[in-house]
Amino acid sequence: MKKGFLFAAVLLVAISFTNSASAQAPVKIGYFDEQSLIGLFPGIQEKLDTILQSFAKDSLQEEYNYTLKDFQVKDSIYKKDSADLAKRPKALELATTDLNRLKYKLINWQQYQQESMQQKQEQILLPYRQKIYAALSEVVAENKYTWVLNANALSPYYQPSIADNLSIRAALKLKLALPKEVEEAFRVATGGAPAKAAAPAKAPAKKG
Repeated sequence: MKKGFLFAAVLLVAISFTNSASAQAPVKIGYFDEQSLIGLFPGIQEKLDTILQSFAKDSLQEEYNYTLKDFQVKDSIYKKDSADLAKRPKALELATTDLNRLKYKLINWQQYQQESMQQKQEQILLPYRQKIYAALSEVVAENKYTWVLNANALSPYYQPSIADNLSIRAALKLKLALPKEVEEAFRVATGGAPAKAAAPAKAPAKKG
């Protein structure tokens, strides 16, 4: 996803936002990076770390312990009743399927845990993403952008204007704090006057 592509090729897979502009309106292209915007929400990383650590300890670890115990009990019964089960094909099939299901889950537990953690993270981030894309939709409509490209897909040989960085525009709409240098560069690129630097403090006059 982070590999660069030629800008012309990116246009073919860019996300298009529908607007009411006529077909003759000039094409206006912006670029957007969701991850950089999510990171601007105050305390988001701390919230993620706290909830995910608790989820791993209180939910996933308990699920693993339960699954392991369930497997051990059923495996013991399966071995004990193997002769009887052999006489009942359907019962043998059901018992074998259930045991293999538990065994597969335990063998692939690391992958299962990673997927569960990812799903939990997506659940936590969903309200933030909804706010982000609501703001982005307003930015696109207000500024009449025709295309919105994923910033990670832009060619490293193409340097778009910071004025078309829709992550910055959405951040400003959401009133999220931006690094001062980014906010200053965006202000200049969009025609705003650069902030005046504070006058250096005068040295106290020497007493004669």
